[in-house]
Amino acid sequence: MTDQGPRPEPLLVRVLKGERTAIPPVWFMRQAGRYLPEYRALREEAGSFLDLCRDPTRACEVTLQPVRRFDLDAAILFADILLIPHALGQDLSFVEGEGPRLAPAMTPAMLDAFRERNVLESLAPVFETVRRARAALAPEKALIGFAGAPWTVATYMLAGGPSRDPSALRARWYGERAFVEGLIDLLVARTADYLIAQIDAGADAVQLFDSWAGGLPEPAARALSVEPMRAIAAKVKAARPGVPVIFFPKGAGALLEAYAALEECDAVGLDTATPPDWALRNLAGCAVLQGGLDPLAVVAGGAAMRAAARRLLRAFAGVPYVFNTGHGLVPETPPAHVAALVDYLRSGDWKDA
Repeated sequence: MTDQGPRPEPLLVRVLKGERTAIPPVWFMRQAGRYLPEYRALREEAGSFLDLCRDPTRACEVTLQPVRRFDLDAAILFADILLIPHALGQDLSFVEGEGPRLAPAMTPAMLDAFRERNVLESLAPVFETVRRARAALAPEKALIGFAGAPWTVATYMLAGGPSRDPSALRARWYGERAFVEGLIDLLVARTADYLIAQIDAGADAVQLFDSWAGGLPEPAARALSVEPMRAIAAKVKAARPGVPVIFFPKGAGALLEAYAALEECDAVGLDTATPPDWALRNLAGCAVLQGGLDPLAVVAGGAAMRAAARRLLRAFAGVPYVFNTGHGLVPETPPAHVAALVDYLRSGDWKDA
């Protein structure tokens, strides 16, 4: 058997490392999900959402579905950001129409016990999903691993479930700083281990999602979001140099500059509120840019979708850029619109006047 040598770097990875391309690579947050009929069929077969996440055969299939259907440049691991608290010892359930619930809600007394838990053993099905997905993907397709950033995960752990205003949980930081920072430190360590294990299983890049970064005032944001994400990325890069790390602090606004300026941040995800010209002036010199497209423009489709995409593609034509949404695709998204969007991107028609 001949040695075929190392696998060439996928386009997405090359762009995350700073390569400029005439047509940017494309993937979408929540590209695997309820808008796809093939996903809904597997979800029904699996029973619970948690069972689906922990079944490597089905989770691998869900990971691959959008790449097969749309010929995207990357797959993103199908899992959930709350698998770490579940592995630490909180019960995790998903209530239809309400979202995830963790029980019991986190208390200071639970912290010492959680520090002793080996989460990687419990998360072994996730790593098997990564191995299977990487083996099934074409070499030129990237596989993205991911985790929730500590602040977002901590809000669920502290509240025991979804909150109307997760950022209001920062009151616990003001009043119980040692406890909250101890929880954040624990999540930094376990999340870094989790991402490194995903990379070892075959992930080509990893993304940190801080969905609730936007409600934090500047000092709290630096302590609870910026620094924990930096610390995780530093641990990942020390252990596995050369693997790009994408930061997505949704709603961070002007504080995106603080994330993008970090040596450990290879790319920064733009939410739908980030002006492209501002991102070019303030972020593009520090980090690769990703995203920005309104998912509801994809729901609308047609001329409105093309105009929204064209605005971003033209704005970022001169810098390394990954085409993506500024938040996850929603269940109402027609799959035909996603296919049309990818065709429009690859056609290059957006370059014309």
